[in-house]
Amino acid sequence: MRAVSKSATLRCASGMVAMVVLAGCEGPLDYDLRGQVGGFSTADAAQSATTRRPAPDARGVITYPTYQVAIARRGDKVSDVAARVGLPEGELAVFNGLKPTDTLRDGEVIALPRAVSASSGNVDIATIAGTAIDEAPTDGSVRTSTLAPAQPAAAPAPVASGPEPIRHQVKRGETAFTISRLYDVPVDALADWNGLDSDFTVREGQYLLIPVKTQTPPRQTEEPATNVTQPGEGSPTPTPPSATQPLPDEKVVAAPPAPDVTAEAPTSQSNSALGLPVTGSIIRTYQKGKNEGIDIAAAPGTAVKAADSGTVAAITADADQVPIIVIKHNNDLLTVYANVDGITVKKGDRVRRGEKIAALRDGDNAYVHFEVRKGFEAVDPEPFLK
Repeated sequence: MRAVSKSATLRCASGMVAMVVLAGCEGPLDYDLRGQVGGFSTADAAQSATTRRPAPDARGVITYPTYQVAIARRGDKVSDVAARVGLPEGELAVFNGLKPTDTLRDGEVIALPRAVSASSGNVDIATIAGTAIDEAPTDGSVRTSTLAPAQPAAAPAPVASGPEPIRHQVKRGETAFTISRLYDVPVDALADWNGLDSDFTVREGQYLLIPVKTQTPPRQTEEPATNVTQPGEGSPTPTPPSATQPLPDEKVVAAPPAPDVTAEAPTSQSNSALGLPVTGSIIRTYQKGKNEGIDIAAAPGTAVKAADSGTVAAITADADQVPIIVIKHNNDLLTVYANVDGITVKKGDRVRRGEKIAALRDGDNAYVHFEVRKGFEAVDPEPFLK
């Protein structure tokens, strides 16, 4: 992996949302952030078994409803895979961030830029035209030849059974570990599905298949036990009438509601679902897959505030040790504040809407990268701020 520049902070934030480091415990680590806050655990989901990757066809192609991938064989170069599936080697290489001469690992996944049929019927028009010109008689006479019988149209490739896995493109600064945490799958399963080496090496621009988890059958409800009396025990006591008849009318005074400990602090943005973490200018907007949040610039040292009441779920850092704060709110909502400095909170703290949690960095880096996530899925923050 290449060194990560300071400008990669916003891209690293997406992979860091679920990073929680647990030390001194037995058994496999639970990388699921949701199990660390809120009084409930999803450790079983984070460590659940995954299904096996579907077997490819004779060319090494796996076909899903919306995309196809090819599985490399031992000793394959990108050009070998391209020839086997019937695609130009340059197009296949560029799509996967590789060169045609790059050697692939046995079992490595190569994403196909467009669909290929079950039997490749590609025709090289340029070659056919060139051959015809070369063989044309110089005296101007006309020659005829018998054409080969027309070939049937290529059949579509059969679609793999089971759910279609997510196809993730690796961004700068991401590792196999951050990707496995992001999707709640074991890193070993991620490596098996994608033919990674023993160091779990991934490269920028590489496409990875996210393993599909084994579907757990729904828990069956136990039928209520039937009261069966034994000889000498007597008959069950009948249900008293008061249990089946309506109670007499009486005025019941409702208890006063308990104080809401998550009530937001008064702000000028109290009508919006979330408050702006920084009063400034939005210099980059949300673009799914490219910029998973918005970037808000202001003067260096400007206070970065919590967008809503919640609990500080994690304080971590990107590859350049620039801090990232994750706050968990109600309804499985997370907010992320990256590229900040001067943190004033710690993990586990309760914060209120509008409370200062950090400050903007100095120099040209005086902006906050702000993300809103439902579970682990990044969504556009701007509708929450209106």
